[in-house]
Amino acid sequence: MNHRLLMTNGLSTGYISGKQKPTIISSGLDIQLNEGELVCLVGPNGAGKSTLLRTLIGLQPPVAGDVFLKGKNIADLTTSEKSRLLSIVMTSPVSAGHLTAYDVAALGRYPYTGWSGSLSKEDRFMVSSSLDAVGATNLSHRFIHELSDGEKQKVMIARGLAQDPSLLILDEPTAFLDLPHRVEVMRILRSLSRHPGRAVLLSTHDLDLAIRSADRLWLIDGNNNFISGAPEDLVLRGVFGSAFDVKGVHFDREKGVFVISPEEKGHACLSGAKGMEHMWTTRALERAGYKIVGPENAELHIEVGIDSDIAFWDCRFEDNTNRFNSIGDMVHFLRKLTATEQQTEGLDPVHHRRGE
Repeated sequence: MNHRLLMTNGLSTGYISGKQKPTIISSGLDIQLNEGELVCLVGPNGAGKSTLLRTLIGLQPPVAGDVFLKGKNIADLTTSEKSRLLSIVMTSPVSAGHLTAYDVAALGRYPYTGWSGSLSKEDRFMVSSSLDAVGATNLSHRFIHELSDGEKQKVMIARGLAQDPSLLILDEPTAFLDLPHRVEVMRILRSLSRHPGRAVLLSTHDLDLAIRSADRLWLIDGNNNFISGAPEDLVLRGVFGSAFDVKGVHFDREKGVFVISPEEKGHACLSGAKGMEHMWTTRALERAGYKIVGPENAELHIEVGIDSDIAFWDCRFEDNTNRFNSIGDMVHFLRKLTATEQQTEGLDPVHHRRGE
């Protein structure tokens, strides 16, 4: 049975300015975060994700309602009490002078060290364990300014972990990272969320990675509506297409990703070898503007073949068949074919070939 670490009761977020009427961004939120969960907060720019995070951690007062952390109203907790229950990792670049990675991680022990900052044996164990948990033990003696962005982010997560929090909250933890390191950080956070008595909440713009990694998504759409659910349920409900309304882009519910909506160039039938070759050929054709249809509705017929473990592509258009040894060469040919038809006939090639 999961135990609630964080919950809200009738929470409204926004800004309170003197005697003026409060500016409300989200209202009536009754949400909860359970032990053992990795939850990703997603939504378009300006939807109120950062405002919600600041309110949940007590940096910004709620317009209405309450936030409870392990059953206690966060407004009633002292700074010391909060620092032992939750840890925050912000997205801003690290600037730590000549501190080593170990020194930075050790800063997470401040709720326990007192005014002197001296580390006890237990403190040193927690720091070392935290660095080990994020795969950064080998960075311990390196200066923080020498590290890559991915390595710095590991150290900052270790600092947050060294506080031994029940709730680890991160604001855009993958913002400055390349794809492999974004995936690695999410893997680490998912692993950390499985620790008994702990949960992880993070905000991110990387919806694809959030869908693949999170136990639940908290989505704030462009109308400030709050939607919570398993990633797969939200995909099936079709909420992402309306939440992220961008011209020329649509959310592909079968693939679970946003894709560019190219101008339609034609209709293609794809046959032959299945597996990876088939899948990547489909993606290339769709990117080039070709809709995959049955043979009776296609003016372009492509067969994927395998000869001695080497793939080839036979492309038949009208009475001509061309063989290509790479997807790139085939797509290049199709672009030239489309451009030639448009120039010589002055017609939309899709409609002309179909007799429309």
